[in-house]
Amino acid sequence: MINKDMLKSDIEKAIAGKGYFIQIDYLERYLKTIPPITLKQFALTKLISIYEKLSMFNDAGKLSETLATNVIAFSEKIKQFVKATEFYIRAGQFNSADYSMKRAISEATITEKEEIYFTVKELYKKQAEIYERELKRRQAVKIYEKLLEMRISDLEKQNIKEKLMGLYEKLGLLKEYYVLKKALS
Repeated sequence: MINKDMLKSDIEKAIAGKGYFIQIDYLERYLKTIPPITLKQFALTKLISIYEKLSMFNDAGKLSETLATNVIAFSEKIKQFVKATEFYIRAGQFNSADYSMKRAISEATITEKEEIYFTVKELYKKQAEIYERELKRRQAVKIYEKLLEMRISDLEKQNIKEKLMGLYEKLGLLKEYYVLKKALS
């Protein structure tokens, strides 16, 4: 069992060889003991990696946000908020993703703000392509529609609309297909 007075190496020994859900239980109990900040960050990082392995992206996103609030360096805060945004996108939680992105932007300098926005836009595109490869067309449509709401170039809008037309047709959403076809003409 893990207790408050343990070091990183002791924590790693305690969870080594255990199943993922036992590790999650041990680390969550450890976090409830209110450990020192460095050990809390370590435990949160471990939990995030476990949740990511188990494809529990919503939980990983929440913990990334928690980790971001517990780090001191602004660059690390931004990195963790962007990571939380990625997890939320992968979980399909776009409102939470927007919130995390806004928190990352609020911590950033002027030059970093555009970089964060570009990174998040690319994360959305990447996830939409993954959904298309996996034939999860409905989820891909949601992401492409979300991308159209973002600040993107006219060329990107054109490409996304063309992809949406194909997806609408494959999904049998003929009304949306013809509306988009008419708008592109």
